[in-house]
Amino acid sequence: MSPEAILSTYGPREVMAYDVVVVGGGPAGLATAIRLKQLAADQGSELSVCVLEKGSEPGAHILSGAVMDPRAITELFPDWKERGAPLLQPVTGDTLLVLRETGATRTPEWLMPRNFHNKGCHVISLGAVTKWLADQAEGLGVEIFPGFPAAEVLYSEEGAVKGVATGNLGVGKDGEPGDNFQIGMELHARYTVFAEGARGHLGKQLIAKFKLDEGKDAQTFAIGIKELWEVPADKAKPGLVVHTAGWPMDDSTFGGGFLYHMEGNKVTLGMVVGLAYPNPWLSPFEEMQRWKTHPSIKAHIEGGKRLGYGARALNNGTPQALPKLVFPGGALVGCDAGFLNAARIKGSHAAIKSGMLCAEAAFEAVTAGRGGDELTAFPERFKTSWLYDELWTYRNFKNWFKKSPFMGKLMTGVEHWFLPKVGVRSPPWTLHNTTKDHTTLRPAAEMPQIAYPKPDGVISFDRLSSVFVSNTNHEEQQPAHLTLKDASVPVRINLARYAGPESRYCPAGVYEFVNKDGADQLVINAQNCVHCKTCDIKDPTQNIAWVTPEGGGGPNYAGM
Repeated sequence: MSPEAILSTYGPREVMAYDVVVVGGGPAGLATAIRLKQLAADQGSELSVCVLEKGSEPGAHILSGAVMDPRAITELFPDWKERGAPLLQPVTGDTLLVLRETGATRTPEWLMPRNFHNKGCHVISLGAVTKWLADQAEGLGVEIFPGFPAAEVLYSEEGAVKGVATGNLGVGKDGEPGDNFQIGMELHARYTVFAEGARGHLGKQLIAKFKLDEGKDAQTFAIGIKELWEVPADKAKPGLVVHTAGWPMDDSTFGGGFLYHMEGNKVTLGMVVGLAYPNPWLSPFEEMQRWKTHPSIKAHIEGGKRLGYGARALNNGTPQALPKLVFPGGALVGCDAGFLNAARIKGSHAAIKSGMLCAEAAFEAVTAGRGGDELTAFPERFKTSWLYDELWTYRNFKNWFKKSPFMGKLMTGVEHWFLPKVGVRSPPWTLHNTTKDHTTLRPAAEMPQIAYPKPDGVISFDRLSSVFVSNTNHEEQQPAHLTLKDASVPVRINLARYAGPESRYCPAGVYEFVNKDGADQLVINAQNCVHCKTCDIKDPTQNIAWVTPEGGGGPNYAGM
């Protein structure tokens, strides 16, 4: 790891060299680093591994429901209980409700499709699990750099990925270095593993550069909006898992609610809304707020106190939409590739397993003296793994719902209730998707406006009070990390044709259309951004590009 100087726009950058650099300190990235170090220890060899994490600490930007299938973490650490992993609340029961505006129908347990069965799983804070994984990684000798977002992919003369550069600190809004300016550094590696989560800033670039999605289905996404509550002791039902379908979603929108009882009188709840929705008047944030007012949901949290809020885009894709996982010098793991199992509403076990599979391929390559080539053993290992079998079994779930909610519910029953009953594990048919989420909005004049109720400040809340409890903070003098390719597009196209949907699909009040001196303009309140990436995905003109802000900026989720 000998430092050297590399010239950049602002002068020489220090260079640190590692065997493997991992971009992203979530479950996938940390599992990659941990498995690499485990394999090195098993063979008595030395392997240098570092993890770059854009959050202020590991887990600060992590957001998920979450019910965790412990299969992958058990493979990574068979003794996770003895090590104190925060998987503290086993699932004790499953409830699946189909909501009407004021009523609900509970699905009998004997009719519940297998994807909604959670026996053997745990209700967790994924942020807490991530912090624990980071502790395990550091104990194995992994170097973790929190507050250092990877801002740029570096390439060799041959075109292979040779590492990444971190962002500069102390750059002013004018793009010029300030008094506290610190230049970024370069991290070079034999292999660089990208684990940034859904719609990764650099992962998106790599997919385009290496055409990793060529011949694949179109990836599709959703936004997940979540709150953490503390409820009265008499309402606590530790381990109860509740999922909902139906209201308030209309027949053209994929989505549903989740409510999980944790230990310590805590309830985590929220809504997932597919980003292929057509109505530009729809607001996922406000759909979630009114969902909480339904009697079947309100009963769980009434009398309680909201502790936290957050939002994050998630892959709702399929194995048909997974890009090619490797390219010269690196790989994509976790949700940067799209390993989430939408049918089971679970991704952390898939993220961990994908990281482990990648690590095994990278370890073999590094110990053989290789570097900068394709880790072809990674996709080969994936194809023969239980993770591939699981994802393939559920490959049609989201695509049925893209046809209609009725078809989604009917075929989920056929594929995941009826077929298993007759001994067929995986359906003999495969559906495909060619429609990208940003292409689905209809002109505002063609769609019904939605009148959302005003928040009551007790059960339902507004955006700004929600952002406050997400502990979001950005250095105010830094350049906005939400950039426009063409500054005229938001008013000229988005406002004129779609009534400014960015003011509604953003769950943090970042985008605001105002009239100044008789002219409409878009104001970007970048300091509110919770890094959900929804704008990068749903913007109908693909004019918004999310880039990494200054290190450590963004939400600081506690207990989420």
